Amino acid sequence: MSVTTTTHLNFRGDARAALEFYRSAFGGHLAVVTYADAGAVQVAAEADQVMWGQVLAANGFHVMAYDVPSRMGYDPGENAFFVSVRGETVEEVTGYWERLGDGATVVVPLGPAGWAPAYGMLRDRFGVVWVVDVAAEHNA
Repeated sequence: MSVTTTTHLNFRGDARAALEFYRSAFGGHLAVVTYADAGAVQVAAEADQVMWGQVLAANGFHVMAYDVPSRMGYDPGENAFFVSVRGETVEEVTGYWERLGDGATVVVPLGPAGWAPAYGMLRDRFGVVWVVDVAAEHNA
């Protein structure tokens, strides 16, 4: 038996743009179902918003997202969560870092850290904080 976890991000009208951006950074297949596609439109202006969406890539990247309807509360909070992307080499994570960095605010520049050959943190243009690093053996 195994369990898989997938990050599910919530937006207010930006889910499609965010998913397209993450696809451009990580590759993979984008799938989107709008409220109109599902016959679940309650507010006409939200018909084309994302009721369910995901990016799934062969490299293991998987993220889901949707647009929270206006009838529901939505508060993204501050530092409510980070999305962690861990690669095997500095070159691999540098590519993700550069693509995610388009329009981002760097919180911690990507570089060597005491616990990893590369570590960095940025807030992307959608307000999602990404922690990017290289997997390193734990030497307690």
